[in-house]
Amino acid sequence: MTEQLSREAPDAEHDVVALLMRQHGEIRNLFDEVGTSTGDARRDAFCRLVRLLAVHETAEEEVVHPFARRSLEGGEQVVAERLEEERAAKEVLARLDGMDTEDPQFMPTLLKLRADVMEHARAEERYEFTHLWRMNDPGKPATMAKAVRAAEATAPTHPHPGVESAAKNAVLGPMAAIVDRTRDAIRKAAGKDG
Repeated sequence: MTEQLSREAPDAEHDVVALLMRQHGEIRNLFDEVGTSTGDARRDAFCRLVRLLAVHETAEEEVVHPFARRSLEGGEQVVAERLEEERAAKEVLARLDGMDTEDPQFMPTLLKLRADVMEHARAEERYEFTHLWRMNDPGKPATMAKAVRAAEATAPTHPHPGVESAAKNAVLGPMAAIVDRTRDAIRKAAGKDG
């Protein structure tokens, strides 16, 4: 956790920042796991990474970014920059998602994506999460954490570049989620684990 965000350790159940920070840590760990494993273990770790990134970004797009846009001074610009980063990352992740994890281009592309995603996470933590952390409404962090979990429960499980706003997620997200979850079930039944 960054120094700016340190205070008594809230739990991810009742604090949106704690929830999102925990997920940022899980994303870092999954990037590491993909990078250090091979074969089926790499494929499995990569499938988990794709799913976590897809649902995490969708929830931020539906809950955190709209709040930041309304609440932060300069929020429109802050959110526009985060959405552009997310779009670019989704394009790379979609390319990787269609690639065999043993492809010679997989690891160099993954390492570039990792650097971009970590830079994006730091920007969110600095420009959005710090503001969320300082909210004076004691119930808002818990309400937002519930909203994030609800958004994740119905989010697409694979990247969909071009769908980086709450409005687009509301219109296109449910159909994409159905298609993704059906595809995941078929892959799992075929022994390919999503």
